[in-house]
Parts: sequence; structure tokens; C-alpha cells
Amino acid sequence: MHTLYKSNSIIVREFLPEDLDLFLTLLEDPEVTRYLPAVTPERYKQLFATALEDYSKGLFSRWGIWDAVSNDFIGTCLARPFVEVPGQLEIGYTLAKAYWGKGIATAVSRALVEYCFTHTSVRDVVALTHLENIGSQRVLIKAGFSRAPHNIVRDQKEAAYFVLRRPE
Repeated sequence: MHTLYKSNSIIVREFLPEDLDLFLTLLEDPEVTRYLPAVTPERYKQLFATALEDYSKGLFSRWGIWDAVSNDFIGTCLARPFVEVPGQLEIGYTLAKAYWGKGIATAVSRALVEYCFTHTSVRDVVALTHLENIGSQRVLIKAGFSRAPHNIVRDQKEAAYFVLRRPE
């Protein structure tokens, strides 16, 4: 099991097969998935299986976030090529409601950006949010992102588009 990031408060690491139930339980909460595309439990199982497969294929995947002290499951995050704009990398995160507003999303976003810039030569790391997801938009700004002057359309829905350019 590879650890992507570790601090005094959180650990971002590869999922293990036995983490599937934690992953599915997180995504059963309608408040947690409020701004995510509607997905069936079967599709979530496929996403989890793909994450496990991706670990041996390269740099990008989906990882779990754990509390470094209690080892409680906090959520999931990802880094992947950005389909809408080739040459950019996209990050994202989903946290259990109990962990909202504690700075974890900002820390995870910064860790993912550092991971992307350390392991690639990509110029831009990006993130999308639902237009009404003001909380995540604030997180991205705290993490160093800027809102692009235009939005992106994904799955026929407009999304706020945030960009963080590699420091010169």
C-alpha cells in the first residue's frame, strides 16, 4: 500500500480491497453527494475497482483519506488527466460531512497539487465544482486556485472551472 501524503492530521493512501464498504458508505450520504453526478451503487463499485487497478498502471487514481490519529475514514480524492483540456490534470475530493469545515479539503487539495507538480511537468492543475458549491469553491481558492473567467461543461452541466498554474 502506497501512501501519497501524510501529516499530523491526515493520511492519503491507496485503497485496499477491504476498504470498499467505507467507500460505498461515504457515497450513500445524500449531503455528501449533493453536488456529484448521480451514480448507482454498482457504478461506485466499478469506480473503486478501477482505482485498485490504476495503482499498478501509473501515477493517477483515486485514494482514500484517513484521520492520522484515529485512523477513521474521512473521504476520497483523485488526480487524473483532465478530459476537457488535454495537458491539464484534474484533482477532486469528497469528504464525510463530519469532516467538513476543518481544513482537510484544503490540505488534500494542496497535497494533490504538490503530487501532480512533483511527478509530472504539467503546467496547470485544475478542479471543477458545481456552480452552487460555494464551500468547495472557497476551499480551492484557499489552496491557491483561481477561478477561470469561463466555466466548463461536463456531462451537459455547467461547472465552475478553477486553475492553479505551476510556479515559474
